[in-house]
Amino acid sequence: MSLTSTDIDRIAKLARLELQSHESERMLSQINGFFDIVEKMRAVDTTGLEPLAHPIAAIRDIALRLREDVVTEPDQREANQRSAPAVEHGLFLVPRVIE
Repeated sequence: MSLTSTDIDRIAKLARLELQSHESERMLSQINGFFDIVEKMRAVDTTGLEPLAHPIAAIRDIALRLREDVVTEPDQREANQRSAPAVEHGLFLVPRVIE
């Protein structure tokens, strides 16, 4: 996947950025370079490989110091949403920003 200058212009508009032509060209080459790296990574056959929890696990066994996943605070959703201008089904409603 590669982007065009039209894509960069649209992204800049959505992000409310004003890019000069040389900045737009540099951004295009940088983003397309990133996509090239992603495509190279996707091309690697990883079938049968188990994901690592930590990069050092490839070298030696490590024990991760993970805390228990427990709730430590009470549910205060209603109290937090009282001052919101618009709420629906427990969600904050905000103005649409993407055209």
